[in-house]
Parts: sequence; structure tokens; C-alpha cells
Amino acid sequence: MFLLGTLVNGLLIVIGTLLGKLFHRISEEMKYSVMHVIGLAVMVLGLQMGFKSENFLIVILSLVFGTVIGEYFKLENKLNTVGLWLEKKLGSKSQGSISEGFVTATLIFVIGAMAIIGALDSGIRGDHDVLYTKAIIDGFTSLILTTTLGIGVIFSAIPVVLYQGTIAMFATQINSFIPQALMDSFILEMTATGGVMIFAIGLNLAGITKIRVANLLPSILITGLIVSIIYGFQISL
Repeated sequence: MFLLGTLVNGLLIVIGTLLGKLFHRISEEMKYSVMHVIGLAVMVLGLQMGFKSENFLIVILSLVFGTVIGEYFKLENKLNTVGLWLEKKLGSKSQGSISEGFVTATLIFVIGAMAIIGALDSGIRGDHDVLYTKAIIDGFTSLILTTTLGIGVIFSAIPVVLYQGTIAMFATQINSFIPQALMDSFILEMTATGGVMIFAIGLNLAGITKIRVANLLPSILITGLIVSIIYGFQISL
């Protein structure tokens, strides 16, 4: 079953979130400290991912053009509107927590090489080991995030399953259609671009600044476009 690894990943995010809810009554002082520690850890993760780029100009161009698109369509506002709607339906008392938890967790869980490589392994070879490992990591991460960001983290399981499931479903076609060198380049630059976005999330969690990270999401698509153009036309940057 080529979707097994993806489904396990989504399930462990849900389980981790539900377990995290058991610790939501921690004191405000502890919650404040935990939030800042998570922010610092996420910033380090983002830096590690960002340094994987082989050509940081691609990352810069992707972020600039992606942010322009995201700001134009006001993606952050749209996601917050959905989050507030969910909070009303669920009777949440913590305004903004669902949208913040959803966006933060989704970016952390989706962006990175493990999601793509793991889904391709599942679809082509039926090997779910990478996604099983990612599922365990995501499960623990969702537990920790939920203690401070709330139940919104649980909804990140939906885009994770859709994203990885789609890649796994079309893995054979992707593997035969996209040259390995192009795929490797895309994964590297996408991971680096996502790393900058995750670093921005860390800054937000630590209370250092407030960056509208959701408006940076189109940068991932722009990365794929730029890498494809460079590969197709053999451009040297």
C-alpha cells in the first residue's frame, strides 16, 4: 500500500496533538519559557536547512517573488479567516490559536527533503522507512507545539497527507518524467527556501518579530520554476 507511510505520518500528528492537549494547563510562566525554547530550536532547524543551498541566489529570488505573490493575494489573512471560523465552530476560547498552530505545524512538517524523498520511496518501491521516521519526529513535534499553540496543530495532518499522498501516488510518473539531477537540485533549493521560512517561524515563536510567514508559501513554487529554468536552459548563476 503506497499510502501507508503517509497515513501513519498523519495519524501520529493527530496522536501527538491529542497527547499535547493533556499538558495545555501548564502555567503561563512555563508556557512562555517553552514557547521561546521551541522558537530557538526551530530557528536552528531553519538555519541547518538554509545552509543546504548550493546557490543562495535561487533562494533569495524565490523568497522575493514568492512573498510578492503571497502579499498580493493576502494568504495570511485568508488562513487566519479560516482559523477564526474553525475556532467559532469548535468553541475555541483562544483566538488565533488554530490558525497559528495550523500554519506553523504545516510549514514545519511539509517543508523538507524527508517529505519528498519518503513519499517517492513509498510510491516507487513501497519502502516506508523514511516516512515512518518522519512520522515519529512529527508526532513528538506536534505534541510539543500543541502545549503552546493549541489544537490547531492537529489540522496540519490534512495538508501533510494530501501533499505526501499526491507525491506517492504519482511517484512513478515523477521519477520517469523529471531527471534525477533536476529533482536533486529542486529538493536542495526547496529545503533551503523552506529553511528561511522556518527560521522566520522561530523568530515569531520567540517573540522577536512578527513575520507573515504564510505569505511566503508561494516561494516554494517559485523555487521549482527557477530551478527548472536554470536546468532547462543550462544557465549559470
